[in-house]
Amino acid sequence: MGSKNKLKRFNENLTFSNVFQPTREEVVTDSVALKGKWNTDFFKNNNPIVLELGCGKGEYSVGLAERYPNKNFIGVDIKGARFWRGAKTALENGLSNVGFLRTQIELIKHCFAENEVDEIWITFPDPQIKYKRTKHRMTNSEFLQNYKKILKPDGLMHLKTDSEFMHGYTLGLLHGEGHEVLYSNHNVYNNAGAPEVVTSIQTFYESQYLEINKCITYIQFKIK
Repeated sequence: MGSKNKLKRFNENLTFSNVFQPTREEVVTDSVALKGKWNTDFFKNNNPIVLELGCGKGEYSVGLAERYPNKNFIGVDIKGARFWRGAKTALENGLSNVGFLRTQIELIKHCFAENEVDEIWITFPDPQIKYKRTKHRMTNSEFLQNYKKILKPDGLMHLKTDSEFMHGYTLGLLHGEGHEVLYSNHNVYNNAGAPEVVTSIQTFYESQYLEINKCITYIQFKIK
C-alpha cells in the first residue's frame, strides 16, 4: 500500500463515527475516555461486548456483527490503514453494532474496564514460531492474564488459526495452566460438530486456505 493511500485512509478514519483512536499516552495512563463506557457512550445499548484482537481488515468483526445483531463487536488493531476497510464497510451497510479501536493488543487491559467484555476472538494471529518471539504470541500466559482482567468471569475465548503450531502451543499451555478447554479441533471444517459461528464466517485469506485444503483449527476456552 502506497504512503499516499495510507494517509488517505488514516484521514478518513478520523471522520468515521465507528472508529476510536486514543493516543498512546491516554492508554498507558488509564485515561481512555470509553474505558468502562463502551456500552453507554459508544454503542448506546447494554448488549454483550465481543472483541476481535488483531482484526486486520475487519472482515471477521463485520461478519460477526451482521450475523449477531444483538451483540456489540469491536475490532482491535494497531494498523488503522488495514481496519479502514472494515470500518467503511460497516458504515456503508448501516451496521451500528460494530466499531474499531486502534491500539496495541499488549495494552488492551487499559482500554476496557474489569468485566466489561463478554467474549474475545483471536483470528489468524502471527504464530511467532521462533522461540525468542514467544513473548509476542497472543495466547501466551501474560496475554491471557491481560484478557482475564477485562473479561467477565465466564467470558469466552476463541482462537481460530491456520497454524498447527499455534493451535498445539495454545492447547498445551491451556491444559498445563489449568484453563477450561470447551472445544478443540485441528480441522474444524471437517468436523460435523463444529460450532456454527466458526464455520459460517470466512476471511478472504481463509477461503484461499480452504481452496488448497489447508486445515483451519479452532479452540474455545475459558481463562481460569
